[in-house]
Amino acid sequence: MLFGEEEDWKELLSGRVQVELAELIEKAKLHRAAYTQADDVKVAQLWAALVELSLELKKTQDKLTKMEFLARGFKELGETAKREAIKERVSDLFRPKSVSEKEEVDKIVDTLMQF
Repeated sequence: MLFGEEEDWKELLSGRVQVELAELIEKAKLHRAAYTQADDVKVAQLWAALVELSLELKKTQDKLTKMEFLARGFKELGETAKREAIKERVSDLFRPKSVSEKEEVDKIVDTLMQF
């Protein structure tokens, strides 16, 4: 309190944090009918805000899981294409004719794939 004026504590937060807090309060208002019935409305409102954050986090985690799945798929496709390109070049170099020569080419490709 300064000279009889009471400041809102939220105004002392940084600009970005004020915006985030305002958005979270708006999201928590979706549950107003529930938290206004609580014995301690302020605590219930906090729990409502926590639920909203939890839901957002779960959505983000689900999206991340999907992205990781796609990334693994792309990596596997890349590895397959890399193997085929190496095999083609090694085969062009050695021109294997017999089964044993083709097996040797496969061994060379396996070794090169480690790099």
